Amino acid sequence: MKVHYDKEVDALYIEFGEQKPDGVIEISEGVNLDTTDDGKLTGIEILSASQKISLDTILSYTIELDHGLMGKKIA
Repeated sequence: MKVHYDKEVDALYIEFGEQKPDGVIEISEGVNLDTTDDGKLTGIEILSASQKISLDTILSYTIELDHGLMGKKIA
């Protein structure tokens, strides 16, 4: 999962993996779900994000995991 924030346009995008979306579902004004043809969620776009959520909370840290290391035993 990756979180992108564009301060100039106040837009937040939460990306779930690398799969490209095929369609968009607007669930409320300025909140859109990106989906694939088979209904998988690929991302969430939030416009006017600072007015809808606490950006300090969601942008406070970034974690990138190496999934290859997740299955290895540590001595």
